[in-house]
This record gives sequence, C-alpha cells and structure tokens, in this order.
Amino acid sequence: MAMGQPSAAERPTLRMVAAEAGVSVATVSYVLSGRHRSHTIKDSTAQRVREAATRLGYRRNDAARAIRTGKSDLVLLSLSVLADPWSQAVAETVSAAVSPLGKTALIVADGDWRTVLSNRTPDVIFIDSVSDDPAQIAELEAFAAQGVQIVAFSETLEPRGFDVIRSGAEPRCHLAVEHLLEHHDRVGALTSRTSGFARFDAYLNTMRAAGRPVRDEDIEIFERHPEGAYRAAMALLTKPDRPSALYCTTDFAAIAAVRAAHRLRIDVPRDLAVVGVGNTPEGEHLDPSLSTVGPVGFNEALTRIIVGRLTAREGAPGEVFDFPWQLIVRDSSRVPTDG
Repeated sequence: MAMGQPSAAERPTLRMVAAEAGVSVATVSYVLSGRHRSHTIKDSTAQRVREAATRLGYRRNDAARAIRTGKSDLVLLSLSVLADPWSQAVAETVSAAVSPLGKTALIVADGDWRTVLSNRTPDVIFIDSVSDDPAQIAELEAFAAQGVQIVAFSETLEPRGFDVIRSGAEPRCHLAVEHLLEHHDRVGALTSRTSGFARFDAYLNTMRAAGRPVRDEDIEIFERHPEGAYRAAMALLTKPDRPSALYCTTDFAAIAAVRAAHRLRIDVPRDLAVVGVGNTPEGEHLDPSLSTVGPVGFNEALTRIIVGRLTAREGAPGEVFDFPWQLIVRDSSRVPTDG
C-alpha cells in the first residue's frame, strides 16, 4: 500500500464526518447526496459538513449504497439520435429537474438500453424508441418485472409494469402537408426512411388525397443526424426544378433545410416554405422560426412523469400518457405579405 493512503479499515465513514461536523449521520447523508434542501438543512450546516468531509478525505461509496438500498441515484436517458435538438432538450430539462433530488441524469448513447440494463439498475430509465421486435419487448417486460422503473416512448406498446408515452404523431403529421398544400402545388419531402414510416406515410397519403403527384425527384432520404439531413437538403434544393415547399419528418431535418436554403440564397419562406416534425426549442428560436407539428409542453410533462417514478409513483403499475400533436405555424411557412 502506498504511504499516506488509508486502508479499508481506516477510511473515513459517515459517522466520522458527522462527529467532525457536529451533526447527525442523517444530516451528513442528506448533504452529501444532494438532498439537504428538501430537508430544510441550513446552507451553513451543509457547508460545514462538506468541509468536514473534505478534511477527512471522505468519498461516497455508490456501489455499496446501490447494493444496500437498491438505489443508484442515476436517471438514464436512452436517446437514439444524440445530435437531434429534441434529444438535447430532453436531456437538459430532465437533468435540471432531477438534480435537486440528488439524482444524476446520464445519456445512453445510440439507444443501447438493453446492454446498460444488463449491467446496472438505474432509479429510472427513459427509452425514446422501442422497436416492434417481440424479443426486444420481452426484454423490456423482463426488466420491468425485476423492478426497473421504465418510461418508454412508443405508439404501439401497452404498459406492462412500465409507463408508455404516446404522441399521436401518425394522425397529425398530415396537418403539416395540408398546410403546405394550401399555397403550394408542389411539396417535396426530406425523410430518414420511407417503408413503413408513419411520418412519411402521412406525406404520401395527403398528397394522393389532394390529387397531387408524388415525384421521386422531390424526395430525399437522409442519414439520421443533422449533417446527413443537411447534405440531403442541399441535394434537393440544388436541383434545377425543385419544389417550392418542403415537409421534413424531423425538426432537425427542417432546420438543416433552412440552413441549406440560406447557403444557397433561397429566401425562406418567400421562395421555399419549410415545415418540420417534433416542435423542438431550437426550431422555435430559429431565424425564421420553424413551423412544425408536435406536442406543446412535452419535455416538461415527460419530466413530471420521470420525477413521479422517482417519488410518488415508484413501483406503480404502468400507465399510458397521451400527448396529442398539433400544427404550430411559424415564420418558415407563413405566406409573405408584400409592402
């Protein structure tokens, strides 16, 4: 053992920190877990506890705590597309809400929630995409049966020990296409996939119902990240005979389309109207602000559901939470008025 490093028997404990600070063990636990504000512990007392812990070299043993209490103080966010402004907004909102509860929000990259749950048990996990694969659904149900608190985003899953969030996106995306068709004869599409994709099906079905032709040259498929969407938008907008309006199956693709239009000196919305899907904060603050189809107040509502799973609804049976989407018309698709 290196000199100056305490042995396991010599390592400072909560009780030692409490004696050093002149407070109870419970007070030390609340302060060092970040929960002291919910227990009306004075800031001066909390500071005294932290200083005592620093002097003694105390460090929380989170692994031992997890074994003892079953709590990891982790809220995991399984997000499929980290570069999506929607994912970033979810992470920021949830992190701000759970931090005062002594929890840490961590992102699971690429939506790999199965591997993560096989190795650790978070206090809650939010999964933004669950496939229709029966094996994957069976795994989700098995984790829930083991006591994992799960909130899953799915239009088709039924709650079986976990909460399900539904957006109602499928029957509402047609509103975006109908809105564009009010003033444009030719509406193109940027989409991440075509076959079996409800958001793209809304484009096809609405165009056909309006008697408008669906042209292959008016459709570009992008890779699922902003750079891929930007390349697809550039490819579509540099065609000599391009559409005058663009329906994008995500907000980040619509944002990429607006930026590509700026690069090409195409005025939005005078020369090109753009509508996205998702209602992300970044789209609202874009110049011009982005028209979109999406839920209002979704991130805040999601946070309330997650916090509920951490507190009042811990271990409760699964529920379905519906967040109907609506058309939100902003500057990127407004008809310009001259004068």
